[in-house]
Amino acid sequence: MNSSVPILSQDFMARAAKRLLGVPAPQAFDPAFVPPHGDHRLADMLAPMDGRLHRPAAVLIPVIARPDGATLLLTRRAEHLKDHAGQIAFPGGKMDTSDIAPLDTALREAEEEIGLARRFVEPIGYLDPYLSSTGFRIMPVVAMIDPAHHLIIDPSEVDSVFEVPLGFLMDPARHETHEREWRGAMRRYYAMPYGEYYIWGVTAGILRNLYEKVYGA
Repeated sequence: MNSSVPILSQDFMARAAKRLLGVPAPQAFDPAFVPPHGDHRLADMLAPMDGRLHRPAAVLIPVIARPDGATLLLTRRAEHLKDHAGQIAFPGGKMDTSDIAPLDTALREAEEEIGLARRFVEPIGYLDPYLSSTGFRIMPVVAMIDPAHHLIIDPSEVDSVFEVPLGFLMDPARHETHEREWRGAMRRYYAMPYGEYYIWGVTAGILRNLYEKVYGA
């Protein structure tokens, strides 16, 4: 299933530290700013009409420093949730008024959803904001995770967690574009099928952005 070349944790961390943003882009949550990254990138009908309708959110991109090759931790959302039920996602969610910065949101949500303690998380940097068709302006936070971590899943939010080799996800040959009908039109989106897991939509779009930021020309 995975013939992609493994990525060593130290190599990814060194490269990411040079290419990721050290702080969120100044205009990240400016309603007048329309980021180039989002669901609208491959689907014109999803182009945002009013940035004020997009709520600030943040997700954690947790790269686990496995000795034989880095992996990326993903969740399968609970089936009973109102939004994105059963879909593959990063730990994360909308920003609360108590969150000072996107990093606070990402760390808090990771603790609440999967019990990932902050002492195991080493933030590296930020990707550019991503607009979702469901009305969120998402700030992705990339971090290295100590392999000694342990998780406690909250079943009210997450059904399961799993790891995917980072080499698989950062292999552009795995970045497929799929189509499905949505509101009477054909919508295109990124997808990265991995065994029984169908990684697509926002999650796949953010992973594509990670690849372009860290490994692109």
